[in-house]
Amino acid sequence: MNSEQMLIVMTGAGVSAESGIPTFRGPEGYWTVGSRVYQPQEISTNAMLVRQPEAVWMWFLYRRGVCRMAQPNPGHLAIVELEKLFGDRFILITQNVDGLHTRAGNSLARTYKIHGDLEFMRCIKECTREVYPIPEAMPAKERHGQITADEWRLLKCPRCGAMSRPHVLLWDECYNEEHYHFYSALKAAERAAILIVVGTTGATNLPNRVVDRFLSHNGLMIDINIERDVFARNALNNGGYFIQSGSASALPEIIEIFKS
Repeated sequence: MNSEQMLIVMTGAGVSAESGIPTFRGPEGYWTVGSRVYQPQEISTNAMLVRQPEAVWMWFLYRRGVCRMAQPNPGHLAIVELEKLFGDRFILITQNVDGLHTRAGNSLARTYKIHGDLEFMRCIKECTREVYPIPEAMPAKERHGQITADEWRLLKCPRCGAMSRPHVLLWDECYNEEHYHFYSALKAAERAAILIVVGTTGATNLPNRVVDRFLSHNGLMIDINIERDVFARNALNNGGYFIQSGSASALPEIIEIFKS
């Protein structure tokens, strides 16, 4: 790599799974409202937020509580070391909304949270584009709890008093630059010499576009996953590498390679 070329690390749910956070696409992802059971792609939508805001907020507050109990694992810490090694030539693109990367020590400036962050909210009426931390007074929620009147007040937009919404990309929304680093992620892919993809299967649009943009200039791609997937084929078909392993064991070894 020369002084202008970049390293991108792109992470998905597999990294956080090693900290004990469920992917929420399995049994942990299902959510019961009354007598009906919803899947994540049904509960996590704008349409559902309009119809049943308490159900949507409860699901996200429950997830927030689960994520808050988790701790960064050696994979997260290795990615922090990569940022230290590469400095301004490093970008982390993460689909994870749990905040573990920045809790581990990655900088906000070089971390593109392309699906948002469970610790934040913003006005549902978009009176402002500001993003606000969810107040610390908001407790974690159990699966079958309720949001009290006092808690609803905590979830109001600080500016206009309207209801807020989780600062997370919902299933019926599109990526944008302002909240989800859409163009920044693609621009980084054009400049990078190495792309390390960790713990993601390519189920969403922007990560696939990042890989396509990156491979268009013949960069070196490394895919780390416990199962062979589309990104493994992308890497191997373009002269890269597939490491069938969890991130907590593979990434520290990659650190040693870069250091040497």
